[in-house]
Amino acid sequence: MLGENGAGKSTLMNILYGLYRQNAGEIYLRDRLVNIKNPKEAIELGIGMVHQHFMLIPALTVIENVILGMNSNKSVLDLNKTAKDVQTIAEKYGIKIDPFAKVWQLSVGQQQRLEIIKTLYRGADLLILDEPTAVLTPQEVRELFAMIRQLTGEGHTVIFITHKLAEVMEICDRCTVLRMGKSIATVNISDIKDKETLARLMVGKDVPLTTQKELVSPGKVVLEVSGLNALNNKGLLALKNVCFQAREGEILGVAGVDGNGQSELVECLTGLRKAVSGKIIIDGVDTTLMGSREILQHCVSHIPEDRCKMGMAKDMSVKENLIMMSYYKKPYSKSGFLNWKWVDSHCVELCQKYNVKTPTIDEMAGKLSGGNQQKLVVGREIERNPKLLIAMHPSRGLDIGATKYIQSRILDERTKGAAVLLVSTELDEILELSDRVMILYEGEIIGTLHEAEISRETVGLLMAGVRAGRGVPSEIPDDPNLKSSYDKYLPGL
Repeated sequence: MLGENGAGKSTLMNILYGLYRQNAGEIYLRDRLVNIKNPKEAIELGIGMVHQHFMLIPALTVIENVILGMNSNKSVLDLNKTAKDVQTIAEKYGIKIDPFAKVWQLSVGQQQRLEIIKTLYRGADLLILDEPTAVLTPQEVRELFAMIRQLTGEGHTVIFITHKLAEVMEICDRCTVLRMGKSIATVNISDIKDKETLARLMVGKDVPLTTQKELVSPGKVVLEVSGLNALNNKGLLALKNVCFQAREGEILGVAGVDGNGQSELVECLTGLRKAVSGKIIIDGVDTTLMGSREILQHCVSHIPEDRCKMGMAKDMSVKENLIMMSYYKKPYSKSGFLNWKWVDSHCVELCQKYNVKTPTIDEMAGKLSGGNQQKLVVGREIERNPKLLIAMHPSRGLDIGATKYIQSRILDERTKGAAVLLVSTELDEILELSDRVMILYEGEIIGTLHEAEISRETVGLLMAGVRAGRGVPSEIPDDPNLKSSYDKYLPGL
C-alpha cells in the first residue's frame, strides 16, 4: 500500500482493523462480507495490525504485553507456560527476546518484533504492517524482510504500508497506490521497470530522485566539541572522548548503526543530557552547562529523533505546536499577550510552505499522519533561521516528494551559511547530503571522511567497527580525571 503522507493508507487499514468505521462500502474477507466494529472482532477474524507507533506498555514485561486484553477462563494466569509458547513462536522466526524483560528495555526493532509476535500468538493470518521500517536501522530492515518472506512462504498475507519506493520494489508482489484518499492503480511489481514509475503514480508527476548540491566553501567554526564523555540511561559510558568541529556552510553527517551514541551526542549538544566531561562551544559561547532553552536561543534549531516524544505535543493544536519555540518573542506576543491574528496568519503560511496537510491549524497535531507531523516539526525548526541546525532523522516517515523537499531546505540552510549536523541511519541520505561524514561506533568517532573519500563501502565498514591499526577502547578510559567524573555521575543514575 503505497502513497504520500496523508494519502489515506493508515486510515484505510484502521478501518480494516476496526479502529474506524467506514461511511460507505463493503469489506470481504475470504469471500465473506464482514462488518468489523472493533479490533476485538478483527482479531477474532484473524487480522493483526502492527501500528506505526507501537501499542505497547513500556512498564510491563514482554509476556504481559502479549496477553494483555486476551480473554481467559482461568482465575490464575500461567505466565511461564505462555512464555514458552511465545518463545516457540520467536525461535521459529529467528527472534531473540526475553519474555520477562520490560518493554522499555527493548530496542525499537525488538519492540516491533514483539508486536508481530503478539499478532501471531493471537492467531493472525492477515498482518497489516503500518510503516514498519520508519524507525528501524538498515540491519533491522533486512531482518524484518526475512521474517516477512518466511511468513508469506507459510501462507500468511501481509499488507505492507509504506512510502519508500525501494522497499516496495524489494519486498512486495503487488502494489496499490493511493493518492488523496483514492485508489489510483494496482500493479504487479514484476511489471514495474523502475522507482520513477512508482513515484509518478504516487505523486501524479515526475519526481527527481536525486538532490542537487551547490558548491559552498565552509566558513568559520560554529560548533566545536572536545573531549566529550557522557553516560547513557543505564549509567554506562555512551560517548568516549568525542572531538569534532562543524563549520558555516557545511553539512557534517553522523553515520552509525542506531544505539552507538548518536542520541546521547545530540542530547548533550541541545542541553537534554549533561556531559560527564568535555566542552561544547557554539558560535564562540561555551554551552556545556546550559539548559535547552538557553542553547536554542543561541540560534540553534533541533529536529529531534522522535517527533512524538520530543518534537511536538500531540494533544495541542497544529498552531500551538508551530509557535512552541518562539511564543514568548515578538511578533508572536506583545506585553505578555499572544498576537493571535498574526499567529494564525503566520501558521497558515508555514503549513502551505512546508506542505503540512491539515484541515485547519486548530486541528490536534496528534491527528495528523506521521509524515505531516514530521513536516510540522521540520518546518518550525528551519523557519527559525539557525546558525546551527541539528537534524536527527529529518526525513523519517516522509514520502519521496516530502523527503526531497526537506533535504533541499536543509541544503538551503547550508547555502545561507548555517552549520548542519545531520544524524541519520539512512545511509543514502548521509551520502547524498554530507560534505564530511563522521562515523560513530560504540560511542567513539572511528573515522571522519571528506567528500572525495566518501563511499558506501567505506562508510559501511566503519559503521560495522572495521578500522585499521586501532584497538577497541576500554569501557572507561584510563584518564583518572574522567574516572572520578564517571564515579561522581554514576550513583545518581
